[in-house]
Amino acid sequence: MCEQQNRRRSCAVLGLAASTWYYRPRAQDETALRAAVQEVAAEYPTYGTRRIAAQLRRVPYQLAVGRKRVRRLMTEAGLLRVPRRSRRRTTQSQHACPRYPNLVRGLVITRPDQVWVADVTYIRLRQEFVYLAILLDVFTRALRGWELSRSLGVDGTLPALHRALAQRTPQIHHSDQGVQYAATAYTQTLLQHHVHISMAEIGRADQNGYAERLIRTIKEEAIELSDYRDRHDALTQLSAFLDDVYQRKRIHSSLV
Repeated sequence: MCEQQNRRRSCAVLGLAASTWYYRPRAQDETALRAAVQEVAAEYPTYGTRRIAAQLRRVPYQLAVGRKRVRRLMTEAGLLRVPRRSRRRTTQSQHACPRYPNLVRGLVITRPDQVWVADVTYIRLRQEFVYLAILLDVFTRALRGWELSRSLGVDGTLPALHRALAQRTPQIHHSDQGVQYAATAYTQTLLQHHVHISMAEIGRADQNGYAERLIRTIKEEAIELSDYRDRHDALTQLSAFLDDVYQRKRIHSSLV
């Protein structure tokens, strides 16, 4: 009797119902959640814990799940991965073309098409290299234009720019100081559209971080998971990823 009274007194002090003393938590069945985690990870093999958790909260899953729980389940299933890093140099900043100052340092970006960023990366095919040029709207993270070419120069970046400008016009175009962005044909196209030109300082890849992150995403989620036979094969597969998965389906970390 004394023991029972002590239990009731303890529960009363803590503001809990007396039945709480006898409650024993039941092990939660995570079978369905584990299957959902594996399904999302299979569809998006480079998603980390934050995006997997966000995807599980969307239709059709609509599961109330947190990032820590997803991390535990992914760890148990061996689904966490360390991405590879590319080291091939694509910026040639030793040229006689005009330089432009960095206009986006400290700039607060508040609307679409206020700032576009541009970058180039290489893709290894079975017999050659090709180069992917991209243009990203910083505010929306939407891909404004891209081009896959055999040239690291303006022959690749200019068509991407033309495609982007045919749809929208940015206030500022920001890139590194590579010759493919400093070339007269490229800068004159921007000036003709009354676009302000901005460039990161030489050796400061961090000053073009938004474009760098997009390139990393494309490499991790498309390029490194594929074996392109030739340019046509790469163009077909990249088009499916960039125009469908990236633009319409992929969860962007800034929006999670």
